[in-house]
Amino acid sequence: MAIEIERKFLVDGDGWREGVERSVPMRQGYLAGPPGARCSVRVRLAGAGAFLNIKSLVQGIVRDEYEYALPPADAVRMLETLAGDVVAKLRHHVVVDGCLFEVDEFEGANAGLVVAEIELATVDVVFPRPAWLGREVSHLARYYNQNLARRPYARWTRDERDADDAPRKDDRPC
Repeated sequence: MAIEIERKFLVDGDGWREGVERSVPMRQGYLAGPPGARCSVRVRLAGAGAFLNIKSLVQGIVRDEYEYALPPADAVRMLETLAGDVVAKLRHHVVVDGCLFEVDEFEGANAGLVVAEIELATVDVVFPRPAWLGREVSHLARYYNQNLARRPYARWTRDERDADDAPRKDDRPC
């Protein structure tokens, strides 16, 4: 079984930009998920590659995740004909002290949102905390890409953008 252990943080400022090693444009849409589902199924175009991803719908930093390569033409067709709302972003790869941070700079209706993710080998692993790494939002489901597809950042209230409190009603796992 594939397990993803991922922490997600808001990004403060542009200091991360000096460490960008490469950037990949991404578009992803969801083929299946809530209500009533126990997983989300998404298709993603990432640069010249394409992937089908299945991820358990649990809130937190540890989830089941499976990913399979697809022919890019199939992924394009799925995005055009099967997916609901599509999330577009530019993913920047930034290595800090040997650790890869994926900084997602969202586009379209999610423009203005910049999030850094780091995948970890174990839940308790120590990782660097660069100055641009802001508040952790791993526990807030509204920052999950599937929720950003359904309710984009542009529609959030000021309170939702600033809140770092306990999860709210709309922070249920997808």
